[in-house]
Amino acid sequence: MDTPSPDVEVLTAITDADADDIARLLPQLSRTATFDRDRVATIVAHDATDLLVVRVDGRIVGAATLVTVPLLSGLRGHVEDVVVDETTRGKGIARALLQRMTELATERGLRTLDLTSRPSRESALRLYESVGFARRETNALRFTPPEHSSSAAEG
Repeated sequence: MDTPSPDVEVLTAITDADADDIARLLPQLSRTATFDRDRVATIVAHDATDLLVVRVDGRIVGAATLVTVPLLSGLRGHVEDVVVDETTRGKGIARALLQRMTELATERGLRTLDLTSRPSRESALRLYESVGFARRETNALRFTPPEHSSSAAEG
């Protein structure tokens, strides 16, 4: 019997319990990121961002951010900060988050939905490809303002 796909929810508000869950997930995403409830509330409230989450027993165990940007070349999307709690990995949570993002991209008429991943993350790359993302011949470049340069190598 197939296991049902986890339900993905777009957060419309952040509760204290949600904040605690996201604070618990954040170090699993980045060793140098610091939790800021106001930043999470801004993401949830902002028109160009959607914070998608998966819950197990009421607790957030997976999250990803969809950023939508109107550009001269068309409406584009970017996947950011995909994280699944280490205790629930391998249960289809990341797949469900990514599939919902591709559905939203299609529903909203985005020209493209991009994400980046380190080449060493082979299993993640296979997952991304299995839900429809294709590798591109490109170079990823980043500018980090000096006040943030100590954490630039991380994310």
